Amino acid sequence: MLLDTASLYFRAYYGVPESTVAPDGTPVNAVRGLLDFIRRLVDDHSPTQLVACWDDDWRPEFRVQAIPSYKAHRVAVQDPDAEEVPDTLAPQIPVIIDVLHALGIPRIGVAGFEADDVIATLATRSECGVRIVTGDRDLFQLVDDARDVKVIYTARSVSRPDIYDQAAIAAKYAIPGDRYADFSILRGDPSDGLPGVKGIGEKTAASLITEHGSLAAVRAAAADNSVTMAAGVRRKLLESVDYLDVAPSVVSVVRDVPIPSHDARIVPAPADVALFEHIISRWGLGGSAMRAAEALSAAAG
Repeated sequence: MLLDTASLYFRAYYGVPESTVAPDGTPVNAVRGLLDFIRRLVDDHSPTQLVACWDDDWRPEFRVQAIPSYKAHRVAVQDPDAEEVPDTLAPQIPVIIDVLHALGIPRIGVAGFEADDVIATLATRSECGVRIVTGDRDLFQLVDDARDVKVIYTARSVSRPDIYDQAAIAAKYAIPGDRYADFSILRGDPSDGLPGVKGIGEKTAASLITEHGSLAAVRAAAADNSVTMAAGVRRKLLESVDYLDVAPSVVSVVRDVPIPSHDARIVPAPADVALFEHIISRWGLGGSAMRAAEALSAAAG
């Protein structure tokens, strides 16, 4: 099980009331919510290995160089290298790091890459089934029935997530289940600052991918006047060649980042008893922390 950790703690922050505080009044809603999510995910899906994947670089330079608008709307006003994070969430992130360490959950990030790239690399290397936990549709591109890679999509709920295999992607978007990245490039994604091909929405993008099979084939058809294609769609594609040349390097996750040595096997929790006890006392996380530890210990066998 690979956690898109930031996706989960942002969801926890907005889903758990800020009235959830430590003994000194500091908000711990994101921390408590993440602990509850981990407990629920482990209980419900019974993983044998678990990794908290991390954004060491939330907006990598290679993606910004290709498309300057990439996540530009999320840049902090005070620091152009930082992501805009709510004032009451930022202090909770170091606590989350300590919690993961205390529970024995490896936290893996790689300089110059996003958590998506860490997830992609670990999923590609895995010799067993993989469940990717995220609220980010970008990771649908990793779904692979042959290798038993599925996405546990939490946009609606962690307790009642949507599970995406290739059939679910095909049913949702009317595209071949292994062509989500190509479809996303054409459609664009405002949440990531990706413009897409101007004038081509979800339905047209889906029909183009379904008819031609891939982004490369769509582009080849647009450039070949002997291939039947609506004149307006052809024009829009040809006018977007600069975007289409670079978009794959931005949208496609990197599957070969240098992952540090780690052991993903779930271990009886807490792995660091002293730190765990300090976290419970300092941040008032006893119930949620204990339930997460119990779930991990049960999964460890």
